[in-house]
Amino acid sequence: MERRVNARTRLLVVGGDAAGMSAASQARRRIGPDGLEVIAFERGAHTSYSACGIPYLVGKTVAGPEDLVARDPATFRRDQAIDVRTGTEVRALDLDRRTAEAVGPDGRVYTEPFDHLMVATGAVPVRPGLPGDETEGVFGVQTLDDGIAVTAYLEERRPKRAVVVGGGYIGLEMAEAFAMRGLEVTVITSGAEPMSTLDPDMGALVHGAMAEMGIDVRTGERASAIEAEGGRVAAVVTPEKTYPADIVVLGLGVRPGSDLAREAGLEIGPTGGIVVDARMRTSHEGVWAAGDCVESFHRISRRPVAIALGTHANKQGRVAGINIGGGYARFEGVLGTAITKVCDLEVARTGLNEAEAEAAGFAFEEVTMESTTRAGYYPGATWMTVKLLAERRSGRLLGGQIVGRENSGKRVDVLATALWNGMDVEDVAGMDLGYAPPFSPVWDPVLIAARKLAERIGH
Repeated sequence: MERRVNARTRLLVVGGDAAGMSAASQARRRIGPDGLEVIAFERGAHTSYSACGIPYLVGKTVAGPEDLVARDPATFRRDQAIDVRTGTEVRALDLDRRTAEAVGPDGRVYTEPFDHLMVATGAVPVRPGLPGDETEGVFGVQTLDDGIAVTAYLEERRPKRAVVVGGGYIGLEMAEAFAMRGLEVTVITSGAEPMSTLDPDMGALVHGAMAEMGIDVRTGERASAIEAEGGRVAAVVTPEKTYPADIVVLGLGVRPGSDLAREAGLEIGPTGGIVVDARMRTSHEGVWAAGDCVESFHRISRRPVAIALGTHANKQGRVAGINIGGGYARFEGVLGTAITKVCDLEVARTGLNEAEAEAAGFAFEEVTMESTTRAGYYPGATWMTVKLLAERRSGRLLGGQIVGRENSGKRVDVLATALWNGMDVEDVAGMDLGYAPPFSPVWDPVLIAARKLAERIGH
């Protein structure tokens, strides 16, 4: 590779969503255009968008795709002098020569040198290789372009029956979106209950709410094939039954999009994610990574995990960008805190569930209790269920799950704060939380659950 004479330091960013553009922006804030050239490659047409908002676009809660875009490529170019190249895929990295090989929207292949490289290749959908999964009318929902394609298909083809394969967050949110548009919806999941990040008893509450909404949830079934008729999707087949379908979404989860990094020789961990340290440095000098493509340190299990969440991606990208720009920042790990809305339920979790606690070797106790979201006499009070896990001897909180009606889910942030700071359930039971009848009973459900668990453990 020819040496660049009197050149600015050059940062190449592979991936133009949360982690990549957060890193680019933070590096730019610390080093101006005269000292740092920033080029960002993005395969799709959009940058810095909310992938979490895609189901709400499909369900018409959000008016249009532009509402999900926080900052478009033109804005990055104009305001931050970041050269964003959309429709461009990086297909090879040479870490020794410090070059990236890219394919532009016109098919031209070219090479760009770098001083710093930011890998933010996100996650890729799990595709089990079902026969017929490339049929027209079968979609994955990972990018904003995917969401736009689903919306266009709904408008043009006017399907009446939808089948969602997979019972995770995106799958259930897409099921709700289809139901809101008046489709007949079936969800097929291999788990005992939908939402495997919850314990089955809490997932059963979600199952019940979906059934009340008219969504047919089929648990313990695994799709084996997709049938077509006239070139379009016609049904999803399981060993138990064939489900007619005019549109199918494969919501079987994601895995770290680390293939490019693996091929380049970067260290990959047991989760399939890129190995990084707390400053988001990879195994190769000058190469950084962040977002859904990396594995993170779980603060409770003390093990590496791959958890695809925009919250983590934005924070990790920010940390990487600060360090690339000459500052100092650390990413101190994750709890897996997540929240969603399924039908009229709010569903939230943080820390470890029972299966995860067992796998991490904890001896634990749990308590599940039902309360109300407001003072029982106040209009609009409705039910919520809280489940907590704590280590048997120490009483240290290990995890929490909440399923309930309006105004219940964000209480998970209290539990996440307690987990982050290593509190035990007796500490949690004594916390000074805000109270007024429109917001909670005088004893907040989180406090009641913690008190009951402390009593069970003997604290």
